[in-house]
Amino acid sequence: MKQIADFKLVEKQDFGRSVMLRLHAQQPLPEIQPGQFVQVRVDGSPTTYLRRPISIHDVDSKQNEITLLVQQVGEGTRHLAAAEIGDTINMVLPLGNGFSMPKKGEKCLLVGGGIGIAPLYYFAKVLNERGIRPTLLLGGKTESDLLRLADYQKLGETFVTTEDGSLGEKGFVTQHSVWQKQQFDKIYVCGPKPMMKAVAKLAAEKNVCCEVSLENLMACGLGACLCCVEDTVDGHVCVCKEGPVFNTRRLKW
Repeated sequence: MKQIADFKLVEKQDFGRSVMLRLHAQQPLPEIQPGQFVQVRVDGSPTTYLRRPISIHDVDSKQNEITLLVQQVGEGTRHLAAAEIGDTINMVLPLGNGFSMPKKGEKCLLVGGGIGIAPLYYFAKVLNERGIRPTLLLGGKTESDLLRLADYQKLGETFVTTEDGSLGEKGFVTQHSVWQKQQFDKIYVCGPKPMMKAVAKLAAEKNVCCEVSLENLMACGLGACLCCVEDTVDGHVCVCKEGPVFNTRRLKW
């Protein structure tokens, strides 16, 4: 069930271009699936009229808290990043469809690039709670792009690539040696579209089921404005309503 609610900012961690915001609600949270997102109202910004879609980074249902990892890319996200402890932030949640759950015993790989690692943290945490220990492959341009790395490492075997070689193996996630050393039953991906397409191609070559979380521009989050349309084998669909997570077999990539 969707809900519109005010959240109070109770913790903020600054990572430079990105910030982590932990937000508390007075009322109980609805059930939230890994991979779903929120639409955040940006108050006080004279040039931001629409809500901003943000991946759900973590959930603590017992404390009625949601954590967002926000990268500053425009006026709206810069304004959110400037929020202070105690500020109220209004959100619509949860929106979209999340990742499918692997069966117990299936070996799954979670691949994240840049800020695309955000939804994978909550997903990995839920998998652990269900007795599934995922493998994670995280990539960035440089070491500073790999946020909360130590926390991800607690949730599964974690491999790293950086384009400049400052941490882990040098290159892109598709070039990491883990692809030659291990076999996987399911692959889940979030990050820049070229990266997701490259991983999807690799998964198809290996005949492995692959799901990607698309980051198309969204305005309403409800499938009304048609600005996040993606071409699929079933025709054009709204990513915010039918996604953001898709099996790559559905996408015309």
